[in-house]
Parts: sequence; structure tokens; C-alpha cells
Amino acid sequence: MSNNTSTERGWLIPTSGDPDYDEALDRLLSQWMRNVSGLSAGMVRPRWQKEQPPLLPAETNWCAFGVIGWSGDDSPAFTRQTDDGSQLWRHETIECMASFYGPAGMVYASRFRDGISVPQNNAALNALGLSLGDYTGLTPFPELINQQWVRRYDMTVRLRRKVVREYGIKSLVEAPVIFFGD
Repeated sequence: MSNNTSTERGWLIPTSGDPDYDEALDRLLSQWMRNVSGLSAGMVRPRWQKEQPPLLPAETNWCAFGVIGWSGDDSPAFTRQTDDGSQLWRHETIECMASFYGPAGMVYASRFRDGISVPQNNAALNALGLSLGDYTGLTPFPELINQQWVRRYDMTVRLRRKVVREYGIKSLVEAPVIFFGD
């Protein structure tokens, strides 16, 4: 078993914490979408949940979102080498689909689309460790739910973030060298 440093053979795992993924990332995205769109608390829901809540009535304005893509750059950088370790920096792109439902779905979808372009809103997003990459236009996609047509407007947003992980890769302090020959 390795001591989780490069002083011994074996696998290395990060010595630092992880960024938000899974449900923690869903909470961040929900907070962001709710605040920028102006939807009420509880009206921005993760699309895929362990226990699916009941569908909202057709006259309710709400949003469902979900991470549909997630990629990292192909060449992470190792930086900040110290005696104790090194940092790996990688940039991730998180692709998120948002569907706005309800009689005012187009209002909330367009408010969200425009709001994500406001510098102050992007600064608040930056405080969460994310930044706006780009986004698609709005696509009308009416949906038949419980024998009733419900207005639905979809858009995809790509967010970026820098992931920093620390590894116990020690710096080379000394190397015993023996010279041979004349």
C-alpha cells in the first residue's frame, strides 16, 4: 500500500477535496437558474432525481434542468510544485439543458437567457466557481402531459470551471550521482 506520495511506488489519489459534483452541483445550478430566471423557490428542479416529485399542474411555471454533457480538456497542467506536492489544473465544461414549462414558460426562458448575459449575474456565478461559456437559442418544444399540452422551451447552457487537485508528487530535492571515467 502506497503512502499516497511519489516517494513510494503505487497509485496516487488527490490529497485535496473535490469540486461540487452530483447533487451538490445540482443544488448550485438550481440556485443559479432560480435567481436569474426569477422563478419561485422549489420551481427549478433537477430533471433526474432519486425520488421523482409529482408533476406540477399545467398552469404552473417551472423549470427542469439536467447535466447532459461533461468534458475536461485533454491536457491538464501540473503546476505549483512544492516540497509537499503538486497541483493538477484541468478545465471542465458542464453542459446543462434547461426546460421551462408553463403558461409563461417563454417569459421565464427568455428572462433566463438574457439574465445570464448580465455581467453582475456572471460575477455571482463566478463566486460559485463557474463561468458562462455559451448557450443555445430557445427551442419551443410543447409536451403532452396528462392529456394536456404544456408549453415548454428548451435551451442548453455550457458552463466552465477550473478544477484544482493536489497530489503528493514530491519535488526532486537531491539525486545521488556517481561519475565514472577519467
